[in-house]
Amino acid sequence: MTRIITVTNQKGGVGKTTTASALVCGLSQRGARVLGVDLDPQGNLGFTLGLDIGSSSTIYDVLKGNCSIQEAIVSTEFGDVLPSDIMLSAAEVEFTSLRREFMLEQQLSTVKDRYDFIIIDTPPALNILTVNAYVASDGLIVPMEAEVLSLVGITQLQETIEAVQTTFNPNLKVLGILINKYNPRLTLSREILDLAEEVAQQLDTKVFDSKVHRGVGVAMAPAHGQSVLTYQPKSKPALDLQAIVDLVGGDKFAAPEKSKGFFSALFK
Repeated sequence: MTRIITVTNQKGGVGKTTTASALVCGLSQRGARVLGVDLDPQGNLGFTLGLDIGSSSTIYDVLKGNCSIQEAIVSTEFGDVLPSDIMLSAAEVEFTSLRREFMLEQQLSTVKDRYDFIIIDTPPALNILTVNAYVASDGLIVPMEAEVLSLVGITQLQETIEAVQTTFNPNLKVLGILINKYNPRLTLSREILDLAEEVAQQLDTKVFDSKVHRGVGVAMAPAHGQSVLTYQPKSKPALDLQAIVDLVGGDKFAAPEKSKGFFSALFK
């Protein structure tokens, strides 16, 4: 059964693309068939996974009906990618048809049987693209930076998730909050962790035990067309993200040395 997971937060700079690229790369390394879908007009997911952005068809072309989703998917050494570019920024005004919330789900339904996981990276906004991702997904991962401003807007995020659950996708689940740029030596980081636990209760979820520590490799990896998992695989942030990959990968796609039972617990 294909699992579709969206990485989401309306605030920018919280590690959405870092998390999404790590999931695509890490799950692919474990032998899973993975498709990464870039719904951010900045196109950072494709860039991070080594694509030459602008040289191929994109998710915008697919949603406009200019090409099939099969034609737009690009294979990389880290898994398949459905890329994006700046043209997608017009989605809010261009996509106005009835049931526009289901555009992505309808497209993914034609290829989902080819994959074990589909990982969706979203823009830093709660717009029609983000709603499409929620409608198509089984679960959401919400990255948050270990700073006060990352907590701003959580109420709006909660309202959007609940609206999608009520109207379009009753099976949507928030899998957890992922704390990024974490430094346990800082009082602020510890205080943010306590606040994140309160936020998790609002979203009917939890804060992942694994926190992603700060590291230079996270910022440098995209410039080399890589996830931090391949750019600095032994760094602390890479090991932190590998723990999230193990959690999502579950019994079948966790690293061999990891204990079993994560996957069923995550989606129960």
